[in-house]
Amino acid sequence: MPAEVHANVMPFGTRTKAEAGDASAQFELGRAYYLGRGVPKDKSEGVRWFRLAAEQGLADAQFGLGFAYYIGHGLPKDYSESVRWYRLAAEQGLAKAQYNLGQAYDFEKGVPKNHSEAVHWYHLAAEQGHAKAQFCLGQAYHFGRGIAKNKSEAVRWYRLAAEQDMANAQFWLGQIHYFGLCGVQRDYHKAVHWFFLAAEQGDVGAQAMLGLAYQFGRGVPQDDILSYTWYNLAAAQGRENAEKSRDKLAKSMSGEQITEAQKRSTEIHAKITGKAK
Repeated sequence: MPAEVHANVMPFGTRTKAEAGDASAQFELGRAYYLGRGVPKDKSEGVRWFRLAAEQGLADAQFGLGFAYYIGHGLPKDYSESVRWYRLAAEQGLAKAQYNLGQAYDFEKGVPKNHSEAVHWYHLAAEQGHAKAQFCLGQAYHFGRGIAKNKSEAVRWYRLAAEQDMANAQFWLGQIHYFGLCGVQRDYHKAVHWFFLAAEQGDVGAQAMLGLAYQFGRGVPQDDILSYTWYNLAAAQGRENAEKSRDKLAKSMSGEQITEAQKRSTEIHAKITGKAK
């Protein structure tokens, strides 16, 4: 998923500076219009200011223009133009542009599919601490996509992303510990630790795995209520195997236990939803 343009409040005097040709002010004014911060939202006007700053070589503006072309907001969608502007920003070292350029190569958006080229850009962004790029690099090493398989490198990059609270990476790291993959010794306690962090962000796979962990007491005390709770949350997101496991488990539970589990599911869902706002 490509990185997006983020918002700040437009500083005082930005328009005057922008009209005088200051690239940073042009970008700030463009972002204000693009996001409707301090001025009426007008994506076309935002893109106009992005372009003025981008043509002066401002990497953030080049990224913003690339993102606008990718989404098709404020101008017609054009993946080739998106890649052109992402590349200019990426070559200046902007990590989020490097990540998006990697995504373009991975998913054939404006350039021919080229996993090796994707890995090149992910690596540059990952080394700057970009969590999504670290996760994608972990996947590349894990499955040998665009680079030779290297399970220890996969784990290393997953961990770096997971430590930045990226749910996908936490889920994968949890699975690695749960099943003893990638040369890592099986450790249910470590697995549950990562599953919890991902599940509390709404990761459906991690929620299903927590249901499994509680059902059989792996890394946590066996608990049918909590098993049902996490299976139920995963089932609500369309996870069929979690729904089947929940319904099978329910046959051995009392009505009071099921009611308690459903109550806990509701509470956790509200907590997750609240964090996402």
